[in-house]
Amino acid sequence: MTAPGKVYLVGAGPGDPELITARGLRRLCEADVVLYDALVHPDQLRAARPEAELVFVGKRAGRASERQAEINRQLVEVAREGKTVVRLKGGDPYLFGRGSEEAELLAAEGIPFEVVPGVPSPLAATAYAGLSLTHRELASSVAYVTATESVEKDRTGHDWSKLATATQTLVIFMGMRKLDSLMKLLIEHGRPADTPVAVVQWASLPKQRTVTGTAVNIHERASEAGLGLPALTIVGDVVRLRDSLRWFDTKPLFGKRILVTRAVHQAGSLAALLRDEGAQPILAPTIRIAPPADPGPLRDAVTHLDCYDWILFTSSNTVDAVFSSISEAGLDVRALAGAKVCAIGVKTREALRSRGIHADLVPKDARAEGVIVALRPLLTDRTRILLPRAEVAREVLPESLRDAGAEVDVVPAYQNLPPEPREVERIQSLIDLSESDAVLFTSSSTVQNLFDLLGEDAAQRLNALDLFSIGPVTTHAAERLGLRIAETSAEQTVESLVAAASAYYAPPGDADA
Repeated sequence: MTAPGKVYLVGAGPGDPELITARGLRRLCEADVVLYDALVHPDQLRAARPEAELVFVGKRAGRASERQAEINRQLVEVAREGKTVVRLKGGDPYLFGRGSEEAELLAAEGIPFEVVPGVPSPLAATAYAGLSLTHRELASSVAYVTATESVEKDRTGHDWSKLATATQTLVIFMGMRKLDSLMKLLIEHGRPADTPVAVVQWASLPKQRTVTGTAVNIHERASEAGLGLPALTIVGDVVRLRDSLRWFDTKPLFGKRILVTRAVHQAGSLAALLRDEGAQPILAPTIRIAPPADPGPLRDAVTHLDCYDWILFTSSNTVDAVFSSISEAGLDVRALAGAKVCAIGVKTREALRSRGIHADLVPKDARAEGVIVALRPLLTDRTRILLPRAEVAREVLPESLRDAGAEVDVVPAYQNLPPEPREVERIQSLIDLSESDAVLFTSSSTVQNLFDLLGEDAAQRLNALDLFSIGPVTTHAAERLGLRIAETSAEQTVESLVAAASAYYAPPGDADA
């Protein structure tokens, strides 16, 4: 008989994928099976192992969902197969999340389990909306209430005569559908009609929306604003803090939906930068990095690195490819001992430094023309240069170096390929340009591939958005296709690219803020 596995009831946090705890993330990375809810951010699921089974068991009011009994059945069944299971739940597993019921079941069935608390949605809703659950002068007590029952049951399920005024701050879960009747209950049982109230939808996400009012008018205001689920209602004087404590929805890119066209393995860092500025990144990788069609030339080159005076690394992808080939050849970093190293771009320099290599030269201008200016004074007749790079690239650099008297061996280190056919369909379904605000292009390949993917009306559809380019070469590639670039980043880094977008959207007079 197979020994049962273990179930981890993990709180995913309130929405922002980075608000999961370190322990929760570690358990997610270890899971064989992940049963996740509707409010779990898709980016969190990318932390799961590639072979892990991801099972959606989301339950949302008014939508088709798994019944709790079926979720319970799956938890027990999979655990009895000896697998490690993560039950990933929005917010905290035990705070109106039915996690305790699932834990009771597991205990009764003799299945080991562990609870990993999550950041509760009230903490995120108030912090991200510029409120505070407590305040020394305004509130020293808080109550959480669920409003999932009918209005008639509310009058018997909760003792409103006590609850309405028992605490200075009241947080109501799942109360949007009967906000009017709930407010009337509070007023009827002693809350002043002018008590400040806030409704926060999609807390901690770039699409977060906050509406404030009073107990007597919040229903009308929230309805006019079109607020829906999921949302929390905060009642109390702490709502008055919003004007002075707002920080999230004042960010320069707040609410902007921005397409990230970078390759999958590089998109995460760019997406994080966008979230830091308040944007909603939409991952739509239009390129994929693959080994060269013929790995032979790179393999031969790394076994004869002592023949070269200089090695030019053109990108972090090149660094990864070269060091992977060095390792496959049974060598290590000492293979580079006899050559000087040029890193094209600060990210390439950092990638080399992570491998224990400090570049001898980092040209200020990362374009081919800038590299030639920096390197030419250091060349002598017959200087031997190894240039590993993408299989398809501009010939300006090797040709100019040869004109300067150097011997240059150009070796394909990787390929920039379009998405695989199944990925094309996914990206096409993912990209709804009518709901997007901007696109970030990180290379000429991302421009060309997205253009090709969108078909005949690509230029028209893309020019309806704000387009941002990582440098002049990428901008030129876009303009040749008839695209209008809103801003080109000052430096060829993702940090500079995001800064360019932030400055573009900054209100007049705030450009230096």
